[in-house]
Amino acid sequence: MFSHRVKIGKLEVSPPLFLAPMAGLTHSGLRQLILDFGGVGLLSTEMLSASSLPQENPSISPYLFRAQRERPMSYQLLVYSARHVEKAVEKIEELGADAVDINLGCGAPKVVKKGGGVALSRDVKRLREIVSKVKETTALPVTVKIRLGPRTDVKAFEDRCRILEDLGIDALYVHARFDKEPFARPPRWEIAASAKRALSIPVIINGGIFSIEDAKRCLEITGADGIMIGRGAAIRPWIFRQIKETLFDGKGDFDASKVNLLEVWLRFFDYLEGLFLPERRLGRLKEFTHYFSQNYAFGNRFAMAVQRSRTMEEARSRAMEFFEKNETPRVLA
Repeated sequence: MFSHRVKIGKLEVSPPLFLAPMAGLTHSGLRQLILDFGGVGLLSTEMLSASSLPQENPSISPYLFRAQRERPMSYQLLVYSARHVEKAVEKIEELGADAVDINLGCGAPKVVKKGGGVALSRDVKRLREIVSKVKETTALPVTVKIRLGPRTDVKAFEDRCRILEDLGIDALYVHARFDKEPFARPPRWEIAASAKRALSIPVIINGGIFSIEDAKRCLEITGADGIMIGRGAAIRPWIFRQIKETLFDGKGDFDASKVNLLEVWLRFFDYLEGLFLPERRLGRLKEFTHYFSQNYAFGNRFAMAVQRSRTMEEARSRAMEFFEKNETPRVLA
């Protein structure tokens, strides 16, 4: 078994299993679905723009709405300038944040063009200003999420990690792919492991974790203090519980073959209906279904049926037709 907990600043995360920030996915609906199964140690928002965040209304914003049970929670900030930091951090403190994460890993062209995400990781002067301002503004644990850099250069990657540690961050999240690599590319856990060897703060590894075996191999290869799961949590919202029970509790009592996929999908549907304004629901249902459909051998038919839907009601009707014809799922190991 692996260590049951990790300390990030004053925050103890147990088990050391983290939900990754994902645009269009890491909202209250998915977070609550994950909590229904249990096993997650730290939840996250999706990426939040520090410049527009102070104007968001948390009672209706799909980016900020959260239920009381959604804790502990990290808020991830996309920051272009240090002048946006103070108000953004004050806002998330008002919302009950347990940690603040700075995005250095987003490679979306529109983000990079404005100097955010991976572009910020290359601008050391501006990076120092932003991280220092965050540390100055809050007593919350401060983390940073990065990628491996533009190419294979372990020394440059380690140097970048040390700069962040020297700035006083409390933990580092490493997405084990290069800056422009797609998700289809297998994660480079061996390179990510160099961050753990170089730093004294906790290092959490993200990328390519879809099963208990993936999680075990990642921890063994990297020596990481924990793992962060993204798309795997949308495919199988019960994955945190599986990993917790097997790798951290040594029990493995949870039987994924008994998960009723229809009930899970309908519960997510109901969360969207109950939590968000009508215009904020269908897109999120389609995004989730794109991943969740991978539990079926012919899940592409399920995903396409929902993608073609113009209303929530139509999506539900088409989904029910699929479920009636496909009672036997392919539950991933």
